[in-house]
Amino acid sequence: MVQSKIEAMLSSLNVLYVEDNAEIRELVSALLEDEGLTVVGCASAEAAETEFAAQHFHVLITDVSLPSMQGTELAKRLHHANKNLWVVFCSGYPMQQGLAAWGLRARCLPKPFEPEELSALLQEIRASQT
Repeated sequence: MVQSKIEAMLSSLNVLYVEDNAEIRELVSALLEDEGLTVVGCASAEAAETEFAAQHFHVLITDVSLPSMQGTELAKRLHHANKNLWVVFCSGYPMQQGLAAWGLRARCLPKPFEPEELSALLQEIRASQT
């Protein structure tokens, strides 16, 4: 009984995924859904802010290089509104040194990444929720 409650809680993690490349957004959204997560995919930071205002998210996964607003600026705004938000930056550039300033709930997933890397990161996030 306790195990099923924990599994239900973990599978109900809401993810806000921001990626301007439609093909990548669809592929990664499908991978996230295969992990049992609820995913809202957005093509822009502005759309993500609108979705974030309308519902609760546990995790923000964002491309760093977005057209009108950098993913880091988006993350700063959303993290300010929810300090418990996990933030995952997807970037083709090294970010590890700057992550410390974001606290314990920030990670970088270097592009390109393998599905196994995404899965391992999700397991870490899920483990932190129990």
